[in-house]
Amino acid sequence: MFRITVEDTFAAGHYLRNYRGKCENPHGHNYRVRVTLEGEFLDGAGLLLDFKDLKEALKPAVDRLDHQMINDLEPFDSVNPSAENLARYFYERIGEGLRRTTNGRVAVREVTIFETETTTATYFK
Repeated sequence: MFRITVEDTFAAGHYLRNYRGKCENPHGHNYRVRVTLEGEFLDGAGLLLDFKDLKEALKPAVDRLDHQMINDLEPFDSVNPSAENLARYFYERIGEGLRRTTNGRVAVREVTIFETETTTATYFK
């Protein structure tokens, strides 16, 4: 099995519903998202997936959240924009596109959201 990983960053605001504490108020983070893919077979060039292609697959999801109030965007207008739910959001968005473009050869292994330098949430199946 092979794995590759890329990271990107975005800045966004959010607040947590049904939460008591500082995070119930609007505030922002400089998020970092780490995406790891896996697959058993390499392509003709000896790559699981070109890093450039993975960065391009990640870009629309990052751009959609960058410098936005996440709570105003679907699905986070009804789903709490916790780090855990953001990790699942990226996992599903990137996974859908990769299944189509690689015919299932490559899958998302896990997505980790860094809400700060020392706090993370990871989603995987």
